[in-house]
Amino acid sequence: MTVQTRHIFEEALRLPANEKALLAEQLLASLDLSSSKSIDETWARESENRIDAYERGEIRAIPAKEVFEKIDKKKQ
Repeated sequence: MTVQTRHIFEEALRLPANEKALLAEQLLASLDLSSSKSIDETWARESENRIDAYERGEIRAIPAKEVFEKIDKKKQ
């Protein structure tokens, strides 16, 4: 990180949380992420497919508490 970039970063850290979030959003939007649109579209399709499968009874929902308990057990 350059000195100038580091200075900007340190100044940004002093901003209120909502302003930091807006700044981060604008910085990310300024990047040329043409593949991001494709990824977003793919995830949107996948989400719809999973919802449809759930509604047809092909998959079941697992409570978040159960999922996190399982993850915690694997960490130990």
